[in-house]
Amino acid sequence: MIALLRGEVAVRRTDHVVIICGAVGYRAGVSAETLRHVPAVGEPVTLHTHLIVRDDALALYGFHTEQERDLFLMLLSVQAVGPKVALAVLSGGPPRELIGALAAGDAARFQAVPGIGKRTAERIIVELREKVGVDSGSAAGSRAPIVARRGDGHNPRMLAREGLLELGYAPGEADELLRDVDGNSAEELIAEALRLARAGS
Repeated sequence: MIALLRGEVAVRRTDHVVIICGAVGYRAGVSAETLRHVPAVGEPVTLHTHLIVRDDALALYGFHTEQERDLFLMLLSVQAVGPKVALAVLSGGPPRELIGALAAGDAARFQAVPGIGKRTAERIIVELREKVGVDSGSAAGSRAPIVARRGDGHNPRMLAREGLLELGYAPGEADELLRDVDGNSAEELIAEALRLARAGS
C-alpha cells in the first residue's frame, strides 16, 4: 500500500497531480480542496494517499491531510459513491465543513455535488453521520474525524463542546454556540450548534 508521497511536483492539473519521488513519477487523483494546497511545478510537496487496486488499473489518490483521506474512505463505503464522486464531495470545502454538514444532516450540501441525487445524499447522511464520531483508537480506522468523544457518565454538553473544538471552533465560539441550543445527546447539541452557526454566517 502506498500511504504517502513526498517529492517534487512535476504535473499539476485540475483533477490530478504527478509527484516525482526519486526517479519515479506517481500520478494521483486529487480534490479541488487538496489542489489548493499543492504548490507550483518544481516545488516540494507531501500527500497522504490511498491506492485502489482494480482488475485493469492501479488508481492512486492524494490528499492534503489524513482527515480528508479518512473522509474519502468513508464516502467510498456508501453504495453508489465511487472515487470520482467522493473527490467531487471533498472538493466542496475543507473537511471541517463536510463533517459539520454530516453532523447537521445537511443533505442539500451533498445534493449540490454533481452525480449525487437526493437518495444518495440521504444515504451518505444516514451511513456516515455516526462514523464521523468514531475515535482514532477504534476498529473503524486510525485518525478518523472526531465529532464527539462518547463516554458513560459524561455530560452531553461537555462532549458536544469537545466535538466543536475538534471541528476547529475556538473555546469561546463553542461555548457561545452551545449556550442557545438544546438536545438530549452530544450529537443533537452539535447538530443544533452547527445550524445556528450557519444561520449566523
